[in-house]
Amino acid sequence: MTVTDGRPLAADITDILVAHCGLDADAAARTPAASLAELGMDSLALLELSAVVADRWQVRIPEETGQLSIAGVADLVARQVEPSGHTENDILIAAPLPLVWDVTNDVAGWPELFTEYAVAEILHREGDTVRFRLTMHPDENGIAWSWVSERTADPGAREVRAYRVETGPFEYMRIHWRYAEEADGTRMFWTQDFAMKPTAPLTTAEMTDRINTNSAVQLAVIKEKIERLAVQGTGAGDE
Repeated sequence: MTVTDGRPLAADITDILVAHCGLDADAAARTPAASLAELGMDSLALLELSAVVADRWQVRIPEETGQLSIAGVADLVARQVEPSGHTENDILIAAPLPLVWDVTNDVAGWPELFTEYAVAEILHREGDTVRFRLTMHPDENGIAWSWVSERTADPGAREVRAYRVETGPFEYMRIHWRYAEEADGTRMFWTQDFAMKPTAPLTTAEMTDRINTNSAVQLAVIKEKIERLAVQGTGAGDE
């Protein structure tokens, strides 16, 4: 794990603890898994560590830091200083833009369009803005993740902007959908900008990989379903 200068972040944290907090470097080297409290870092030492980390990396570390090892503190800091997540995915759908727009923006119908959503509950509509709750199918641990999002469509600009109201493991999640007519159909673009909370089970880089992988799967599913509708001559309102 590294930060901008390429140096292991755990080494930087160790240097701070030695220089500012009175850490015994030899003791830390002998017991790398020991918590800061076990290494003799009291509340004043942790306050000093927090101040230096805040000054150097502009991030905050919690009061419970004393229960973490040096590597644990480094991981906590790295999760906050890593770049924000950004993904861009697109697919060409052999169907007219009005059909692609209507089907993909029918939020209530997303459980039939996407393979990952079990329920899409509309909470509020006002003009082209809709607030809704999505619930996923249970994961491998039996957990059905759920959150509230809000999206605003702009039919004239052929784009939709959305964000998570209930962010869950994300610091924030912003989504931009864009549509463009091409000779062979409609190209749909998905862009997502986000960052993970320090307590999230995945880092921002790991979530970026997951989103890119899942977006490719879902776009392929959407393409197949809409192209089938186009061949059948069936619009979203005829389902």
